Parts: sequence; structure tokens; C-alpha cells
Amino acid sequence: MRLPLLFLLCLLSFTATAQIFESKVRDTIVKDSVAPIADSKYREDQFYASLSYNLMQGKPGLYSQYSFSTGITAGFLRDMPINKRRTYAIAAGLGYSYNNIKHNFIVQPIENSVNSYQPVAEGSFDKNKLVLHYLELPIELRWRNSDSISHKFWRVYLGFKISYLFADKAQYQPESGIKIKVKNDANLNDFVYGAYISAGWNTWNFYAYYGFTPIYNNAPIVDSDQKLKLNALNFGLIFYIL
Repeated sequence: MRLPLLFLLCLLSFTATAQIFESKVRDTIVKDSVAPIADSKYREDQFYASLSYNLMQGKPGLYSQYSFSTGITAGFLRDMPINKRRTYAIAAGLGYSYNNIKHNFIVQPIENSVNSYQPVAEGSFDKNKLVLHYLELPIELRWRNSDSISHKFWRVYLGFKISYLFADKAQYQPESGIKIKVKNDANLNDFVYGAYISAGWNTWNFYAYYGFTPIYNNAPIVDSDQKLKLNALNFGLIFYIL
């Protein structure tokens, strides 16, 4: 958890520094009374990072979350304008997603790579989380009212992404007793698909994502006819760097 957060903080710090530098350069241009020349081939928002809250959907009975379930994404998108004013664009790229879901369902290994899933009473454990690492392929349809001179503008980006699960860990730590860790859970879907939107002004942009594919593939719940699936719903902020 510390490394993704440290990476995000460094990235956001770089964003702020870049914006301050850009502002100083723009002020210098104005003071020199030289009319800036618009770049007809400029591109927008090619690096991104987001911080969001994971709110699980499709929850079975007795399922609940606690604390803050973190979602972090970062990556690169190639901006490809499709009109002369460059206010519309398509963007495609590569990203990484970290998800730390804190909930009350415990995953326990049985035998032959088979796991069991069952709820435990809140307050009876110190830690219970599911950590998921995804490699992502996003594609976006973009609108913005920017130009190459001023980069303070409104934007609305609609996106779709395919995410590949390359690492996972379920960790349960009771108040007393042995800690349980389960990795490479075969009941987790390797590929998930979802849509997202980011919209806002300048630095601050709202971000929301919904996963069409559930995280689990019909994982059986102990002493129940229900299945553990869980679809991700994320709300948060996203930041862009040129």
C-alpha cells in the first residue's frame, strides 16, 4: 500500500511543479509583449493518475466493507485529435491499477488449490483485505475546450478499459491466532472490463468507473446458495500531466 501511495504523491507533486513552471513561462511571454503562436499539432493529457474509493456492487448477504477501500491508477495515453480545432480526440494507452478492498469476507485454502469464502463478524479481526494488481488497456473519446497556449480548460473524457489481473492477495489477520494469506486465487477473473468517465476543470477532475465483469467467477460461499462475485464501482479524482 505504501509504494503505490508514494508513487501517486510523487506524481502529483510533479504535476504541481509542472503547472507552476508553465504559469511562469506564460507570464514571461506576456511580459515580453510577444504574441504567442498557437501550435496546430499540440496534444493534451497524456499521463494520468487517479485516487478513488472502491464501493463493491452485487454484494451477497452479510457482506460489508470497512475503513477506506483504496483504488489507484496511473499510466500513459496517446492523445490523437480528430478535428481541426483539436477539441475532440481519441486516446489509447497502457496503465496500472492497484485495488485494496477491505471487507468482512475471509478466503481460506482447503486443498488442491480450492478456497472457501465466508463472512466473519466485524470487530473480530485486525485486518481483512483483498489486494488486486491489474495491467490496463484504456481507450477514451475526449472533448475539451483547450488550445496550445492556455491549458486551463474544461474536459469530459469517456473511456473503456480491459484489465488483466497479474497479482492478487487475500489477507486475514485475526485479533489472535494465525494470519491467513491466499495468493493466485483461481476463482478471480483474469480479465475484467469496465467503463469510466472523467470530467472537470484544470487540475481537479472527477473520476468514476464501473466494472461490467465481476471480480470473482461464482466463488461458492460456505453454508449458502449464493455466489461471491462483486463488481467494482470507483469514485474519486483523476489528475493529468501533458
